[in-house]
This record gives sequence, C-alpha cells and structure tokens, in this order.
Amino acid sequence: MPQYENPWTIPNMLSMTRIGLAPVLGYLIIEEDFNIALGVFALAGLTDLLDGFIARNWASQKSALGSALDPLADKILISILYVSLTCADLIPVPLTYMIISRDVMLIAAVFYVRYRTLPTPRTLSKYFNPCYATARLKPTFISKVNTAVQLILVAASLAAPVFNYADSIYLQILWCFTAFTTAASAYSYYHYGRKTIQVIKGR
Repeated sequence: MPQYENPWTIPNMLSMTRIGLAPVLGYLIIEEDFNIALGVFALAGLTDLLDGFIARNWASQKSALGSALDPLADKILISILYVSLTCADLIPVPLTYMIISRDVMLIAAVFYVRYRTLPTPRTLSKYFNPCYATARLKPTFISKVNTAVQLILVAASLAAPVFNYADSIYLQILWCFTAFTTAASAYSYYHYGRKTIQVIKGR
C-alpha cells in the first residue's frame, strides 16, 4: 500500500512557484528584456535554495512528492530557459537539443516509475493523486552537479547581453563543460538505475 502524505508543504509550493516563473522567464528572454529576466531568474533560484533548505531541516516538510517535484521544476525551468536562450542566439542549438532530450527521457522514466510502484488496481485517480506516495527519487551526485552547471550557464548567458560578453571564449568553454556533465548525468542514471529509486512501503 502507498503511504498517504500531505502534498501541500512549503517546499512543494516553492517548486510550483518555480514552475510558474518558467514561462514568464521565457517570455522576457524572447522579448530580449534581459535585465528583468535576470531578476526573475534570481527569484527562481532563491525558491530552489529555500525548498531544499526547508526540506532538509524540517522533517514535516519533507515528502516523496517533493523528491520528484523539485527536480521536475528544475527540468521545466531549465528546458524553457534553454529553448528561449537558443531562440535569442545565446546558447547553441545542439546543446539545447542534448539537454531537452535527456530531460524528456528522465521525465518519462519518472512517470513509468510512478505507474510501476502504484498498487493494483491502478487507476487514473490513484496515479494523479499527489497524496499517495509510492516512491522517493534520489538524484545522482553528477546529476546535482549538472543541474548546477546548467543554471550557471543560464545565468552567464542572461548576463552576457547586459554586460556585453556574448562572444566570450569562457562562455564557449562553459557550453562544452555543460555538454559533458549532461552526458555524464544521463549515463549515471542509466548505470545506477534502480539505486536512484526508493520504493515506499505502506505503514
């Protein structure tokens, strides 16, 4: 049986806020309003720091839903940012394609894990009910590094037109490092597989 838990925790609300900020950031970048976009991106980053800090320090605020929602919010935010920055000619198309492809596969894996860990009879109401926790996700170390590197590249790319360094060689080196950590992260999930999933047993 799945474990019943309260999904309305502060970290989960912060993750939802981050998801809501993603299209706003995308619009600002497409409109080339990079100064405001930097401020909104800083706010999104603050929600990411806060939800992790709260979940680690208050047991009542930690949830299985949060273990999936936090990285999902990161992936949605990063995907929209990379597509938008690519449209603004600030990030190369191959790198964005690589990142989006990896994230689509990981999100599909999360939905598959949810289905496989749901007790029978499996129904849509059970599947989409956030109160029923069936598995907790544990990201790999290189995946955490990759997320940090991807966000650093976003911040650097957003600041590039503001501070006039869009053609910097250091930005291009960061593109290469981001590609490397993305590939390494994808391999880590393939290699460790089930070790990144903790099935929750009913009480």
